[in-house]
This record gives sequence, structure tokens and C-alpha cells, in this order.
Amino acid sequence: MKLRKQVTVCGGAIFCVAVFSLYLMLDRVQHDPARRQNGGNFPRSQISVLQNRIEQLEQLLEENHQIISHIKDSVMELTDTGAVSPSGHLPFRSANGSWVLPFDGRPTFLAVKPQDCQSALGSHGQADVQMLDVYSILKFDNPDGGVWKQGFEITYEADEWDNEPLQVFVVPHSHNDPGWIKTFDKYFTDQTQHILNNIVVKLPEDPRRKFIWSEISFFAKWWETADTYKQEAMRKLILGGQLEIVTGGWVMTDEANSHYFAMIDQLIEGHQWLERNIGVTPRSGWAVDPFGHSATMSYLLKKANLTSMLIQRVHYSIKKHFASTRSLEFMWRQAWDTGSKTDIFCHMMPFYSYDVPHTCGPDPKICCQFDFKRLPGGRINCPWKVPPKPVVESNVAERANLLLDQYRKKSKLYRSKVLLVPLGDDFRYDKALEWDQQFNNYQKLFDYMNSHPELHVQAQFGTLTDYFSAVYKAKGVAQGSRPPDFPVLSGDFFAYADREDHYWTGYFTSRPFYKSLDRILESHLRGAEILYSLAVASARHVGMEGRYPISDYALLVDARQTVGLFQHHDAITGTAKENVVVDYGTRLLRSLIGLKRVIINAAHFLVMKNKDFYRFYQTEPFLETDDRRATQDSLPQRTLIELDPAGPRYLVLFNPIEQERLCVVTVLVNTVRVRVLTEDGQTLPVQLSAQWSSASQMSAEVFEATFMVRLPALGLAVFHLYDSADSPLTLRSDTLLRLSGRGTSARALDPLPVRSQQAEPQTFFISSQGLTLGFSGTTGLLESIKRKDDPQEIKVQIQFMVYGTRPSKDKSGAYLFLPDGKAKPYNQKEPPVVRVVEGPLFSEVVAYYQHFQQTIRIHNVPGVDGLSIEITTAVDIRDQTNKELAMRLVTDIQSGDVFYTDLNGFQMQPRRHLMKLPLQANFYPMPSQAYIQDSNNRLTLHTAQALGVTSLESGQLEVIMDRRLMQDDNRGLGQGLKDNKRTTNRFRLLLERRSIGNMMMDSDTTSFPSILSHMTNSFLNHEVLPLPVLPKRRGVPPLETFAPLKSILPCDFHLVNLRSIHSQKDPHSPSAYTALILHRLALDCGLEAQNLGFNCTTSQGQLSVSGLFRTLDLQLLQPMSLTLMHPSTPLTNDSSISLDPMEISAFKLKLR
Repeated sequence: MKLRKQVTVCGGAIFCVAVFSLYLMLDRVQHDPARRQNGGNFPRSQISVLQNRIEQLEQLLEENHQIISHIKDSVMELTDTGAVSPSGHLPFRSANGSWVLPFDGRPTFLAVKPQDCQSALGSHGQADVQMLDVYSILKFDNPDGGVWKQGFEITYEADEWDNEPLQVFVVPHSHNDPGWIKTFDKYFTDQTQHILNNIVVKLPEDPRRKFIWSEISFFAKWWETADTYKQEAMRKLILGGQLEIVTGGWVMTDEANSHYFAMIDQLIEGHQWLERNIGVTPRSGWAVDPFGHSATMSYLLKKANLTSMLIQRVHYSIKKHFASTRSLEFMWRQAWDTGSKTDIFCHMMPFYSYDVPHTCGPDPKICCQFDFKRLPGGRINCPWKVPPKPVVESNVAERANLLLDQYRKKSKLYRSKVLLVPLGDDFRYDKALEWDQQFNNYQKLFDYMNSHPELHVQAQFGTLTDYFSAVYKAKGVAQGSRPPDFPVLSGDFFAYADREDHYWTGYFTSRPFYKSLDRILESHLRGAEILYSLAVASARHVGMEGRYPISDYALLVDARQTVGLFQHHDAITGTAKENVVVDYGTRLLRSLIGLKRVIINAAHFLVMKNKDFYRFYQTEPFLETDDRRATQDSLPQRTLIELDPAGPRYLVLFNPIEQERLCVVTVLVNTVRVRVLTEDGQTLPVQLSAQWSSASQMSAEVFEATFMVRLPALGLAVFHLYDSADSPLTLRSDTLLRLSGRGTSARALDPLPVRSQQAEPQTFFISSQGLTLGFSGTTGLLESIKRKDDPQEIKVQIQFMVYGTRPSKDKSGAYLFLPDGKAKPYNQKEPPVVRVVEGPLFSEVVAYYQHFQQTIRIHNVPGVDGLSIEITTAVDIRDQTNKELAMRLVTDIQSGDVFYTDLNGFQMQPRRHLMKLPLQANFYPMPSQAYIQDSNNRLTLHTAQALGVTSLESGQLEVIMDRRLMQDDNRGLGQGLKDNKRTTNRFRLLLERRSIGNMMMDSDTTSFPSILSHMTNSFLNHEVLPLPVLPKRRGVPPLETFAPLKSILPCDFHLVNLRSIHSQKDPHSPSAYTALILHRLALDCGLEAQNLGFNCTTSQGQLSVSGLFRTLDLQLLQPMSLTLMHPSTPLTNDSSISLDPMEISAFKLKLR
């Protein structure tokens, strides 16, 4: 109470002084109206030897404006009871050996409302079909089903269609992979352009002809080269309903490894292209080739206002089960949905493939005879040895009846008397001859069937939506509504097997180098989109759009299309030919370089204190990038900041996440004499470490400087780096090399001490304020984790394991994982060199093995960054043959046979390890995280790249790190995986304590991360970008922190994107509009709350957008469908928007 009185008195006194100073200053200083827009930012005066008095005078006015705000902060600081070191400033070592830092004096609070927590129990689970239950009841045996090998014999009665005739829709299609055996451009030149040219010529020949097209990446390339006559003809076919665009994404995305940010982005890219060029909105989804299907995709299609969808590659046992229960059409509902608003109508194809032999009915020998491209004399034939015959008057009755028998049998597997029969295959219809062969012969068959009423059939060409519309009409329901007797399903369709025990679980890891590069590009794309949108809006706000490089928008478009292309189901999957992989890699690197330029240019404008000094020169960037890559397949080299005794170097740090961030940042410097200051002149503690070129060799020229920073949400903060004699706050890491006595010794360079000793077998430890980790003395790998508030040490042992492949005919390849039994421990003759680095800000243990090098690091800072363990594993298996390297976590958590993996970084899916399935069938995709838990603890492995994961025993998690395979696995690729790279796989390991009684609540169908877990994932996937300011001959103009958010975003809101919408006139320049895409995270609050290091509050899904951005005015707030094609009524600008847990919503904004 006494303290509070003192604070009030001090505050009052300061307030009086402030008012009086303002009065005096208004007399003396001319008010500068151009500065008003910065009124909301805290001024932090530049401290620099080069600074002149005029600049200081300019700042005085603004400082006085802000004194009241500082009073508020002072009150918070005075009431802070955070641990402070005895000296008040310097880091010191406590009795247990861990370092205590001067805390930055900002208390934080966690205020998650109980209503914003997901009770795992909830009112979920009203689905009729739960995929986890299906897995439990199926035998997964594979008896011979006759002509339909993986199914059963289908019979029917002749009179079944007497009252309601069978309606048949034959849907011609051509599956075009944007890269697989050939590159995207080569496919386009050789095949795709001819297919699209043929559409324009052959469809108009008969108005009854129909066709569907899916991949907009190819369609847009064709459009650019087509003349206006062809464009107009194509537009007419689409608007007239003869050609339907299905899904309408940039590609037909992989659904296992892709992240929901990219899945949404490629859908927006395709849909926006269609809206701009054709004026059409897709209604039906078509996914015939992705290797397994995710519930995230059905949610995104629903949010984009599609009404129906189709899937094909599903485990043959599940297809058979669904066929036997006539459940191949269902409403697909999200497992977490408490109502039915996420329902979307889904059609599952019943047979082995999407080619013609497997789409007309159960007997491929008969269906193949109706693929008229295979007529004798062509280049392909029927493997069943009975070729097609041209349809003529003399055989039309026999041919039509043979085909109708297949149609009727297939129809028996569905609940309506409407039948879908796709007619196509990969890159079909590229020759005019095939159009004639297929369309003319089928038209004769249809004419015959339709003119014989006793057959009770109406057959025609149709589009996908023609089919779905007929089903809804036959069932008497509105488009997209649930027909009365159709089941509701929740869950997903991994893992996929197409025959025997051939599980497609290898591609969850194949080519991890590019899976990682993809995510780095995605994080840069999101960061660049946000900064670009804010910079352009700010430039418009101050009337400077003419001086800003708005043309950077073309770089954003290029990167969107590259990210989109790479989501293709042969790209991110790692299942393309080697030269195609190089082509993808080259595109990814080109776009990454472009995005770094967008980020630098936006940051330059936004950190200028006085925008009048802003000058943009294309050839002279203001900032440097954080790192550089020499080639598309090399790891990045971090930028060196060369310090100079003559003056400071400035560093801008970009925080791409939507919350304030307290974390450590490491930069490379050329001297050990380094001092780091904040913008307002406070010296920061720095931990200085060596840069190691090998296990025992350190650099004499380059050093790592690590310091703790607090960065504004989505903001840019400015720091000053000096080359200055020893600062008491710059401390050197203590480094110990644990050697095995084979003569390796440390080459210590004078400034940084290194000790070495013989490795002992007993456990050794490193500690921070929050964690103590135990390591094996022999392997140098993690053994245990102890949290400071927990007396119990938890066993968390890291082991490396190796899988071989089968000796028999079928071996692992790019798609398939066919191991030769259980994994064997990784062995090497020589014990590893182990380096232990300890210091005030971080401690780490690095173990050097022949095929990998693992770094385990903990950060000694409060909040998110200090609560998890950073694991970096550099893998290089280029000298191996048919080997897969796995990292296994072995713990004493009693997880049983249940574990949890994410779907596309969007939602968690419970999994069960099933003993009845082969080992490879128990692997699942892990795009962003997996966890195991018992009633006391949850252990989450967060990942920065998609990899395959499993839990083969209670208490285990296991991840495949890389795979090198010498042979093809007979799925069309024709190559093994031999182009391995040195790859860095990055993780964060988070151990959380569960509250008492939580175990009783565990649901079978849903599970959610905690707020800490969500934030940990964000920190891992969206790293801080350190951007050094290039030295300038004329000196660097004054810079200031850019903090765009006026109010804090509720911490269960994730800003998916802030994406500038293209101008209608020129697709390579922006309009005045921006798309705001938000995801409300669902939280499990049954894990013990921790200090996150920032103020975390929730608001029951409410957000005021007008109060969000500091210096910008909101002139439009309009709810949109996810891909911005379906607008809703604009809201008043001061409205709050509202999101349910898990909901993703898009809004069109006008900011200036």
C-alpha cells in the first residue's frame, strides 16, 4: 500500500513537470505537422557519436508528448517483483551454477478466460463414422475379390432402376502434374499447351461435350501465350458450362506435408486468377492424386465456399469397407466441430486408380476396352489383353450392354441412382485424335442407351458439378446440404496403401532439404506480405507512395506462385525426378532472394524516423539480408557484421509474429570487443562464443554475439553495435571439449577460452533458470529433463536408429517405406567429440557423429524462448546405401499406444499404434508437431520441416530424418533417392506438466496444444530476422522502432496473412485493398500455465480491427470467403469481428 502511495506521488510530480515543460517548449519549438503520424510510437532517442544537436532538439517535443505514457510504465516497473541480480545489472552465477540475468523489469500476465479453453470432452463426436474407429474394426486383410481384386463381387437385380432410371455422368479429365518426370515448363511445352489448345477447338464441335480442368498454374501459363480469340473461346466454354474449373488451386496440393498457410495461399492464388481473368468461382473439389487425404483440406474448401469435393487415394481396405456399407459419399465434418457448420459433401472413388480401367466399374479388363485411346495401332494397349473396339452399328448393342453392366455394378456401391464415371488419365487429350476417339465412340454408346427406354438409363458427358447437382436434386436437398440418409464422417485418410503392405509413408520424409527450404520460404513470404502491406499503407498515409518501391509487388507474386507450385503432390513430397527437383530448388531460391529484398525495402521505409530523409535506390540497398545461399542446394551462410572503432553499426530486428517477443538473438561479428545497445542507449548483456568450423576448430575472424531482446509484435526494433573495449555486460562462453582420447585437441584462440578433458561415462548437466538437462557421458546425447518447479526428473533419452530396406523384390523408394524389420541402433566405431558451451544467455551441447551433428540448446531467458529445448540436427548420409536415419525419443511417459500428430500445422489428430498393421503403416505425417502424454506430462516435438513420425512403443516418439534409397519403388518415378544433401532439421522439445484430473477428460477424437505450445511453434517457424544497416558514407539517418499494433492481439489469434490484393488493371501491382486472414487457435488449458514473457489475454474470439493498427486509418472492413471470391456485407469500421475456436476467417481491408 505504501509503495502504491509513493508511486502515485511520483507519478503526480512527473505529470506536473511534464505539463510545465510542454508549456515552455511550445513557446520555443515550432510544431512540425509532418510528425503527427508518429505520435503513437515511443520515442527512444538515438545515442550515437555522430549525432548532431539539431536531431536532439527535434526529438524533445515528441519526448514530452510521451512522458505520460512513461509514467504508466514506471508504475509497472516499480511494482515488478521480478528477480533482479544483487548488483542490479550484471548477470551472475547462482549457487547451483546457473546464470541469473538482469531481467528487463517488465512483469507480464497470462489471462486466458475459461470460456476460451477447449474442454477435450466438449460436445464433439456426433459423427456417424470416426476414422479411428474404422481402423480399430478393420482386419486389414487382403483376400482376392475376383475381378475387383481388392473388393468383392457386386450383384444387382434387373428391375432395380425401373422406377428411377440410372443417371450416368461421364466426366472427361486430364491429370496434369506441374512437375514430376519432366519439369513444369517441359510438360507445358510437350503436352499441356496442346491439351488446352484442343479444348478450345474440340469442345465447341458438339455442345454435349464436357471437360474439367484443375491446375491453374498451367492454365495461367497457357492464357499468357494465347491470343485474344483463344482466350475468349476458353472463357465462353467455362461460362457456358462445357468446361468446368474444379478446385481451382494453383496446383492439386499434397495434403500430408503441406502447411495450411501454403495450402490457403495456393488456393487464393488460383481463385484470384480465375476471378480476374474468367470471372468464375469454383464449386467442386477434385483431388485424384494426392497420396492420402487430410481433413484440413475439406475445411479450407468449405471456407472457400465450395459445396462438394472428391478424393481418390485412400487405403484399399478402407475403400472396400466404405463400399460394403455404401458410405463412399458422406458429409466430412471436422472432429472439433460441435455443430455441423464445417460439413462438406465428399465423394470417394471406389477403385484402385483414377485411370479409365478403374473408373467405369469393378472389372478393369472390361473398362479398359472403353478407353478408346488404346484402340489397336496406338502407343498404349490394355494389359488385360482385350483391346477396345470402335463402336459401330453392328456392335453398339453388345458394347452398350457390356458397359452398362459395369455402370450398374459401380452404382450399387452408392446411395443414389446417379453415377460418376471419370474418363481420363495423366496428360490425356493432348492429340485431336484422342478427342475424336473418346467423344465420338462414347456419344454413340450414350445415344444407344438413351434411345432404349427398357435399359432405364440416361447417360451423358458431364462436369463434376453436373454430377453433384444431380445427386442433390435426386435426394431433394439444396446444393451442398446433407442428403437425409448420408453418413457424417470425421477423421482423415492417412496412411495410404494402394496394394499389399505397400504403405506410402516414405514421402513424409523424402528430400527433407527441400521440405525445410519450403517452410523457410513460407515464413519469409508471410513476413514480406505483412511488412509490404504495412509499408505501402504507411507510404499512402503520408502521401509518399510515389517514392516507395511499390513494384516490389511483382516479387511477392513470383514468390506466391513458387510456394504454390511447390505444394504440388510431386514437389514438397520429394517424389519428382532429380532434374525436376533442381528446377523446383532454383525457383525456391530465386523467390527467397526476392522476398528478402521486399522485406529489406519495407523495413528501410518503416524504421526511418523522419520520412523526409527516405531515399530508395534500387542498386544501393539500405539493409543487408540476414544470410545468403550460394546455390539452391546449399545451406545458408549468415551475414557477418563488421564492427569499426570509428562508429556504431545499426541492426534492425524483424519479429514476424503477432505477439511481443522476448528472446535471444545471435549475430556474427568480426571482433570480441562488442557492445550492444538498445535504441534508447541501454547496454544489453551479450554472450560471446566461438564460430566452429569443425568439432575442434574455431574461427579466428568470426565470433557469435548473443543478446536478449524484447521486440514489438510484427515490428522492427533498432539496436546499435559498437566495437568497444571490454563492456562488463559482454561475457564469454565457457567451452569444454569432451574428447575420447584419440588425439583431438582444441585449438583455442586467445580471446575465447576452451578447456578439454577426457570424456567420462557418467551423466553431465547444463542448466538455465527454467530447465536442467542431463546428457550421457558416452554418447553426448540427451538423457533427462528437469523443470525448475518440478522435483521429478523426466527421462527423455535421444537415440539414433537406422532402418534398412527389404532384401526381396519390393524395396523402399521415394514413395514407399518398406523396412527390413525393426530399426537397429546407429553405431560408429569412434566415440563422438562432444562440445559443452555454457554462459549467461544460453548453454548448449553439441555431439559430432559421422552422419549427423546434434546441437541441444537452452535459452536462459524468461518466457516462451526459455521454456523449451532447441534441437538442431545436421544430417549427411550421402555415403550410405539403402539406409534411413531416425531420431527416437525414449521417455517414461505412460502414453500407451496413443500419440498425436498434426494435420498441416492446423489441427491435432489422435493416432493409435496398431500391432495388426506392419511397422511402416504406423507412420504419419508431422508437418509441425507430434506429442505423447499421460496423466502427469505432455512431451511435444515441434518441427520446422515436415517429416514422418510414429510412436512404436509406450513413451516413444520417432522421426525419420533422411532416407537414401538406391532403387525405384515402381510407382512411375523410375529413380531412387540418391540426391541427398547436407540437411539441417530443426526442432523444439517442450515438456509440460498436466493438471490433476486432466486424464479423465482425454477425448478419443480431439486434442489441442496449450498456449505455450502454440507460441513455441510460432517461435520455431517464424524466426527473428536480423537485418544489418549497411554503412553509409554520409552517415545513417536517424532510425526508430516500428511497432505497428496499437492494441495487443488476443493471444489465441494467429495472423495467418496480411496480403495485398492485386489491382484489377495490372496483376503485378497492388490495389488499395488488403486481405486480413486470421485463425483463432483452440487451447488446451489443462497444462500448467507458464510466464510467456508477454502479456497474453483472450477475448472470447472478439477483435476490434479499427483499434489494431497504430498510425493507419481503417476505411473498409468486409468479411470475405477464404479465397476472397464471395463478399459479405461490409461492417462498420468500428465493429468487432468474432471468430470461433479453430475458425479461419478472411476480411478485406482498406488501410491508409
